[in-house]
Amino acid sequence: MKSSSWRIRTWSIRAKIITLLVPPLASLVVMWIFATSLTAGAAFELFNSQTYYELTGKPSESVIVELQRERKLSVVAIAAGRTEGSPAVSALTEQRAKSNEAIADFRSRAEDGDLQDALPETARGRLQEVLTALEQVEPSRTAVTLGQVDRAGAMEAYAAPIDAFYRWYNSLPGVSDAALTRNARTVIATSRARELFAREDALVNGAAAAGKFVKTESGDLIAAIGAKRTAYSDAVVELPEDARAQFWTPIVDSAPYKQVRDLENKLLAEARVNGPLPIDVTVWRDAYDKVVEQLRTLDLEFGAQISANAQPVAVGIITRLVAAAVLGLLAVAVSIALSIRIGRSLIRRLTGLRHDAQHLADVRLPELVGRLRHGEEVDVVLAAPPLEYGADEIGKLGNAFSAVQRTAVQSAAHEAQLRRGLNEVFLNIARRSQTLLHRQLALLDRMERRTTDPDELEDLFRVDHLATRMRRHAEDLVILAGAAPGRGWRNPVPMIDVIRGAVSEVEDYARVGFLALPEASLVGRAVADVIHLLAEVIENATSYSPPHTRVQISGQLVPNGYAIEIEDRGLGMAPEAIEEANQRLLHPPDFDPANSARLGLFVVALLAARHGVRVTLRHSPYGGVTAVVLVPPHLITGATAELTAPTAAEQQLAAAEEVLELDAADVVRPTLDDVGPAPQIDVVAEHVETVPPVPLPPRTADAQELTDDGLPRRRRQASIVPQLRERPEDERTVDGIPAAEFAATGVGGRSPEQTRDMMSSLQAGFTRGRRDAAQLDDEITLERDV
Repeated sequence: MKSSSWRIRTWSIRAKIITLLVPPLASLVVMWIFATSLTAGAAFELFNSQTYYELTGKPSESVIVELQRERKLSVVAIAAGRTEGSPAVSALTEQRAKSNEAIADFRSRAEDGDLQDALPETARGRLQEVLTALEQVEPSRTAVTLGQVDRAGAMEAYAAPIDAFYRWYNSLPGVSDAALTRNARTVIATSRARELFAREDALVNGAAAAGKFVKTESGDLIAAIGAKRTAYSDAVVELPEDARAQFWTPIVDSAPYKQVRDLENKLLAEARVNGPLPIDVTVWRDAYDKVVEQLRTLDLEFGAQISANAQPVAVGIITRLVAAAVLGLLAVAVSIALSIRIGRSLIRRLTGLRHDAQHLADVRLPELVGRLRHGEEVDVVLAAPPLEYGADEIGKLGNAFSAVQRTAVQSAAHEAQLRRGLNEVFLNIARRSQTLLHRQLALLDRMERRTTDPDELEDLFRVDHLATRMRRHAEDLVILAGAAPGRGWRNPVPMIDVIRGAVSEVEDYARVGFLALPEASLVGRAVADVIHLLAEVIENATSYSPPHTRVQISGQLVPNGYAIEIEDRGLGMAPEAIEEANQRLLHPPDFDPANSARLGLFVVALLAARHGVRVTLRHSPYGGVTAVVLVPPHLITGATAELTAPTAAEQQLAAAEEVLELDAADVVRPTLDDVGPAPQIDVVAEHVETVPPVPLPPRTADAQELTDDGLPRRRRQASIVPQLRERPEDERTVDGIPAAEFAATGVGGRSPEQTRDMMSSLQAGFTRGRRDAAQLDDEITLERDV
């Protein structure tokens, strides 16, 4: 029950109104169809009865009469001995021809398709029995001709088709008019009584021809007389008064009928087995022929009268049919028109109200909220106009929706104002925290330069690293407020320094390792945000992977920019979670303070959307998660198009420069310097540079030295550039000292004092760079605060 109620509640307004209107309309249509069908059924019954009468009237009655006459002559011929050429046989032959003609006419009518369609199934079956019985007439004739049956057998042979006719008559359906149906049944009853009278005549003529009654003929005759009288007695009672006075009374009052009755009484009293016929057969035949003709006239004329009486009944039925059809159709049309008009009005108004409410929820309110969030001033009256839908219940519902939308707009405006205030609070707190953190970092830098104790330097470095991370978290508030962080760069910064700056802001930076990182630079305006973005992603990778594993960072130049892959060896994420995270990264949602657990993901999405950076998460082959940060081409400058393998000397130089760049890169990461312990970052990337091609001198065939076979002789290092050729042993040096001397002494050409002076000069340069960078950062921060 609840499930059905729930399904109804989910229907549309149109479906509900149509469902409300359809049942009464359907009931009205059904009643109209029912009344029309009843009236039409009565008309069809009359039409069908006319079809029946065309077959059961004269044609079938003629077959019965001819078969009755043939039966009588067959019995007489059997009784007379069936002598060829005798009057009895000649009369039988002539009668058979008449019977065949009547049967052929009836069969042609009975096989008509219209009659077969009009008959019900039961009557159609009975008619088939009649046709089957008529097919047995010819075998019966043969049996009579060949003397294979006696008089009793002949009586039974002809009784079969005649009885089949009457069974078919009784199976025919009646009509809606009771009087017509009753009169039709009466005509069938009188016709059946006439058949009993014909059997009586056949028995009398057979006994007369044979000179006596044989076997059960006398008993059969007495039974036929009694059955005939009873049948007529019952049928006459059903005759209407006018028909009884018109047809039956003259027959009963006639002299032949009285004479037949007197002869029947004599037969009833004197007929005996093997006894002679007690009456004069000539007198019987004369009286019988007159009476049977009168009885047949009664059946035919009364049947014709019934058919004539059916005409006004049919006219009345057709009149009722037309009236019921027209008036009912008019009522149905008016009801449907009113229902459609009222239903369409309700559907249109309710649909319009639903559309306006849906448009308010899906379009107008989100648009207003977006405008309010962007700081636009919105007039509540103009933004939420009232819904006018009349003064009835639907109109009141529209007014209620208008009040709801006004309240919603006011709430959205208040929410936007509250959000702006909250953003200003975030921004104010973040700016204050950023200023203090920058001062703290500058103070820590001075303390690190003054301190020489390694333990204190290690503690100061830890505090410096904590402050750097605190600065990143403070920048989160600035980003949430929709502003830009205080740090900024004017010139492009190498991508390797950007990635290292991001690593320096991660707590567990020692677990981060580098793979191949092609040379490229990031435009200055995006450096701060990309550092923050990468730091959040790397922080997430180190937090959700086991402590003993490493986080690998690699990069490559691709047609769509610079791709940075950050891969961890953690437990990974479910496919649904990765899909959800990628959707959030692609379409950053509004910040929800209740979902602070995913603050980093939200910050990454905002920073990526700000610069068109694409961040995508995917499964790692090692079971963890790989984050791909695709920096667009318009943010990349100075990318190396062709990469070559570095030499051994260049690898040693790159390793030395890396140690120095960890401190010199304080322009990007002002928290790391050479005084404290440098972060243990694995550097497995190759330092690469582009070697310009050097043109080779042209070679001629004359200058080539040939072998004994006439082929060019191979010369070592003849096809490589001069910079890569091996030097002679006496020209090779190590750190400015001949290689042979260096191999013998094991020491270089610099003294300890020279090495100290060189390192002091490098440290002074790094200190000066950090100071200038800190001063520039403070100036930018102060300018933005102002």
